[in-house]
Amino acid sequence: METGKKVTEKLYDKDSHRKEFEAVVTACEENEKKGGYRVVLDQTAFFPEGGGQFGDVGRLDEVEVTDTREKGGVIYHETKEALEPGRKVKGKIDFAVRFDRMQQHSGEHILSGLVHHLYGYDNVGFHLGAEATTLDFNGELSEEQVRDLELRANRAVCENVSIQVLYPTKEQLKNVDYRSKIEIEGQIRIVSIPGYDICACCAPHVDRTGEIGLIKIISCERHRGGCRMTILCGMRALMDYQRKQQNVTEVSVALSARPEKIGEAVLHVKEQLGRTREQLNRMQELYLGQKLMQLTPEDRNVCIIEEELDHIAARNFINSAMEMCEGICGALIGTDEGGYHYILGSRTVDLRVFSKTLNERFQGKGGGKPQMVQGSLTGAAEEIRKMIMET
Repeated sequence: METGKKVTEKLYDKDSHRKEFEAVVTACEENEKKGGYRVVLDQTAFFPEGGGQFGDVGRLDEVEVTDTREKGGVIYHETKEALEPGRKVKGKIDFAVRFDRMQQHSGEHILSGLVHHLYGYDNVGFHLGAEATTLDFNGELSEEQVRDLELRANRAVCENVSIQVLYPTKEQLKNVDYRSKIEIEGQIRIVSIPGYDICACCAPHVDRTGEIGLIKIISCERHRGGCRMTILCGMRALMDYQRKQQNVTEVSVALSARPEKIGEAVLHVKEQLGRTREQLNRMQELYLGQKLMQLTPEDRNVCIIEEELDHIAARNFINSAMEMCEGICGALIGTDEGGYHYILGSRTVDLRVFSKTLNERFQGKGGGKPQMVQGSLTGAAEEIRKMIMET
């Protein structure tokens, strides 16, 4: 306990859905690190940051609470204005934010419990972010296992299981097989979802699994010898589905394909683009071959300018031109407005020295070997070309 301060009574432990309460200000001090003030109450429904969940926000009368923290059993409400000790205030949490976080956290418990029960993996990391929630496990999961976990988790939601908060004695705790990522001293608070999970947790949860709504696993990727699962629950999952459904509809219309067939349609378009790119590359090779045929023994330098050009084709052109020209052979790809990518080759000029001067004059960057360099430039193509041709 903080010296000289009484432990704050935690109303959220008794009722996670409590939105408003009355309390007395017992202390108010300046927040030297963040600015503003830290207000202490005799009791609060504001949950402080902990258990992977952010602290609640809301208001104490007309004063905004921007965050809630706990130290030594004392809960601090971070505010922009001071509140006089002894004052009686009405607290009101931003319940939309709280409920969203409870949905994500309770969904995480179901999935972590299922993974532990089915595969024996531990949850070794948990982050409840503003947009998504991530779960780290010390083992890998296959795509099939992830799909099965998602189905099982949503069955738990449909069953509308009552979520229980338990405070077992030390003697009772010996017979409880619960999950916990850290060693806990003192009274342990257990959150139990019968049939799915039992875990030590200090955070508020929904009362029944039905309140979680849809549980959607967005991704599950390898991470530090195990895997990292990203999930969305409740309204977050619904909003994500709506966004993706809109994208599916737009792609469906653009490709003139039914929504359930857009995967096939996209692959077909990809194949067509691949064939078109091959044809374009062949045409570019023919075009650059004609450019090479126009070179004469008197041409010391050569520089072509193209808005679009395959880089491999450009390098092949330069390699061939270097056999015919004694000076610099170059290609500028781009526009005056958007800038140029350059490739330069030479058998007689140290291009590292030349490119340094070129970059300085045209706000460029890049480099390479004495015989070949590449980079980007900003400027007028004719001015760049003139500098190359006059070297």
